[in-house]
Amino acid sequence: AKITQIFCSIDDFCLDFMPQYQKVLLGTKKRNKPTKLHLSEIMTIQVACGIKTYNGSIGMSMDSIPHRTILEEAEAQGIATGLVATCFIVHATPAAFYAHQPLRTMNEEIALDLVDKDVDLIIGGGKKYFDRRDQDDRNLYEELQEKGYQVSDYSKLDLTQVNFHTRSKVIHFTADRHPVPVSAGRNYLPYASKAAPRFLKNYNSDKGFFLMIEGSQIDWAGHGNEGDLMIEEVLDFDRAVGEALRFAQADGNTLLIVTADHETGGMAINPGSKIGEINTEFTTNGHTAALVPVYAYGPGAEDFQGIYENTAIYYKMKRLLGLESTNVATEMNAGDRE
Repeated sequence: AKITQIFCSIDDFCLDFMPQYQKVLLGTKKRNKPTKLHLSEIMTIQVACGIKTYNGSIGMSMDSIPHRTILEEAEAQGIATGLVATCFIVHATPAAFYAHQPLRTMNEEIALDLVDKDVDLIIGGGKKYFDRRDQDDRNLYEELQEKGYQVSDYSKLDLTQVNFHTRSKVIHFTADRHPVPVSAGRNYLPYASKAAPRFLKNYNSDKGFFLMIEGSQIDWAGHGNEGDLMIEEVLDFDRAVGEALRFAQADGNTLLIVTADHETGGMAINPGSKIGEINTEFTTNGHTAALVPVYAYGPGAEDFQGIYENTAIYYKMKRLLGLESTNVATEMNAGDRE
């Protein structure tokens, strides 16, 4: 946070205000073989499901058995749920919270999984996988409307024009495939991060909500070793964090957690860098085994101090949400608990 603040002349970097305990940077460890790094969907599943599994899996155990996610468990208890991303909504991270497929590349099958769920709010790209499919003639866009969703897309409405005062579930497609980078004009993430918690709270005020928001393209900048783009995407994500943080501060009963599934690129800021002239270098175009930060604000934030397995985040969230164990596979992985 401080590095970005210094080199971008930002007075108020929102992540600096997140932890309640003297800005302690928390960490998780990833229990993998020393020479093996996992893909995004695997690291996300460890947070979403509390299990370790194989590369390529979406919501499946090591034995290819579907495993309920924390979003599905929340949904089963009547808790409102939402997903916001700056990638297509069937991509690895958002998909890991609702889908169950053996491979992350099965985009059209993952779209079918989403239609079968009852996620209350969905904002992201990927319209193509719903209304112009290759594997069948189904129009999932229309099927979602028939299910009672208020469905809209970038070709008809800007996100700021979407009606979030409805009692219907809402899905808004922000792109046909992936949205463009923030440097090319994408600007909806902060607005979505402001609108989404308010919509979900009003949608189900009695039982609360679970909302996953991803700044998806930070990772892509790391893969591409594009330092300037990474900073721009981090700043956009920080604006989104700011909106969520303002909601949590005003609400008083919302826990906000900010973390990452992994680090990408091994970016370093070299000597000689100064404001507006940053000399970045990368050690890889893949993921690294670096510890990732966990920031938390709100009721239960103190539970996220320390260094622990990333699977522990699932169990911490589950306990704080008051979710009962509904999943044999979860209990079989009790050894991954904190």
